Amino acid sequence: MKKIIYKSLVALALVGTMASCDDILDAPAKSTIDESVLFSTPALAEGSIAGIIQSFCETNSYRGRYLVYYGVNTDCEVHNSLINTTDDKSRLSNYNTNVSNGQMNTSNNAWSCFYQGIERANLAIQGIRTYGNVENSPEMAQILGEILTLRAVVYSDLIKGWGDVPARFEPITSATVDMPRDDRDIIYKQLLADLEEAAELLAWPNETTVTKKTERVNKAFAKGLRARLALAAGGYSQRADGTVRRSTDPDLSPEKMHAIVKKECMDIINSGTCQLLGFEEVFTTLAKETSAAGKEMLWEIPFSDTRGRVIFDLGVKHTTTDKYTNQAKGGTNGPNPIMYYEYDVDDVRRDVTCVPYEWTNGVQVPTNLNKWYFGKYRYEWMTRTEFSPNDDGLNWPYMRYADVVLMAAEAINELEGPAAAAPYLKMIRDRAFPNNPEKVTAFMSTATASKDAFLNAIVDERALEFTGEMLRKGDLIRWNKLSSKLAETKTKLEQLENRQGKYADLPSKIYYKTDTDGESLVIYGLNHGDTDAEGAALGYTSEKSWKLVSSGDKVNYWDALYMRNPDTQQFWPIWQIFIDSSDGILTNDGYNTPSN
Repeated sequence: MKKIIYKSLVALALVGTMASCDDILDAPAKSTIDESVLFSTPALAEGSIAGIIQSFCETNSYRGRYLVYYGVNTDCEVHNSLINTTDDKSRLSNYNTNVSNGQMNTSNNAWSCFYQGIERANLAIQGIRTYGNVENSPEMAQILGEILTLRAVVYSDLIKGWGDVPARFEPITSATVDMPRDDRDIIYKQLLADLEEAAELLAWPNETTVTKKTERVNKAFAKGLRARLALAAGGYSQRADGTVRRSTDPDLSPEKMHAIVKKECMDIINSGTCQLLGFEEVFTTLAKETSAAGKEMLWEIPFSDTRGRVIFDLGVKHTTTDKYTNQAKGGTNGPNPIMYYEYDVDDVRRDVTCVPYEWTNGVQVPTNLNKWYFGKYRYEWMTRTEFSPNDDGLNWPYMRYADVVLMAAEAINELEGPAAAAPYLKMIRDRAFPNNPEKVTAFMSTATASKDAFLNAIVDERALEFTGEMLRKGDLIRWNKLSSKLAETKTKLEQLENRQGKYADLPSKIYYKTDTDGESLVIYGLNHGDTDAEGAALGYTSEKSWKLVSSGDKVNYWDALYMRNPDTQQFWPIWQIFIDSSDGILTNDGYNTPSN
């Protein structure tokens, strides 16, 4: 079903230029169809959605750059070649990114693709507002709401990646080809208004044929995205003067933003249109490409079979081809090694999220302590085994219902205190411990002791819930915890290597064998309380040292997590190619950016 939907949208993609963002977007090409017809006919106007999504799927857009490199390194996620601190890929993650970065400093990278998508959205929004008769056409209302929301997605990720960016909310003219950076507060306020409008235009999940699909925008996603943006707008971030602070705009005060979050999230929860699935089921359903709107997934970035690199880059690695995949790929990024040890042993999320093995010749083999994989994305869960050489086609889970529930808990705690917020945190905790209600009770008792205790519980719970989904960096920035959490993580990694502190009861080795099914790995030595003596006595076929540092490493693993104070480069610089072509209008002033 997913692929039919995608291909049908592409067939309708008639708005504006459908050229690749391999060229910098200078000005829009005109459609060959009269705009009054194009934007007044739902079957034609719907093609503008595909035009925007195409910009997401270009080689160096979300597909091969943003989803791979935004969001690492944190306390949850790391680039799996961490100790290579000076190559361009590592510098995108270790807070020392240079403006001429070879992975990004090209005319066809994510920056240009994102603005191409925005231009296509701007053209469609203008056309539909002019010709669409939205007030009397539910189909056109859905399309307009969808496009407003997709534009907000792109702007949200531009701000997450680059901080202050040019605010383009109208089609390009000869006078607006080059624009300076605008204060992100201007963009936040526009997006909050756009998403409020979009939610009024959109249908709830499963309310219409269109909104039965996780690849099409619905009211719940628009409201959830508005809540996510409100938390960012009311939170901390590095500003153009180099300081890390909240906005001084009274319209974006934390109190007003938390009120928006509460309203939007409670609207979604009270609508009854969304539900939590079992945690593993969320990701097996994603892999089988059978996600249904409201069944946890609120929206997925749609990739066709021959586009998208989710498992290819972020999944469990297969070092050779086998019965599950014709790709020997996976594992560009993975969980920070400390994450496995942050989970309670009875938390069902642990073994779904953190995988200590890879596949070789169709058999699971252990990796090393310094290389874990995101178990949320697995070839072996998919029903397809054949893929194009460079793509797996799995959709990206952009927002889940669990995010809405935890945002509600966070906002309600700030506004009303932990007692009022507790039921929503407990929803997530209950799912994580389906067979251990007593642990949930004990956890909630501690979490609700005070407002601060509850916020700390939210900080930890979002790590446990969303590792591998690249939300953590933005969360840490808005809480003003990026630098402190990474410093804490650096200490934990060194303690883990040396089996000190909370890691003192871990053995120095793991002991393993292949299970009776001939492919699954059985490992002893990963849990607190396991010992080398007991492991050696098991008689397993193999053992190996479980270490972060290998002989010959030039940099300690923990020292490679960040090369500068993360708060001095919370965002990527605008790449030199765009600085040079802007006639002096674009700069990286205030962002402490190395030139090489």
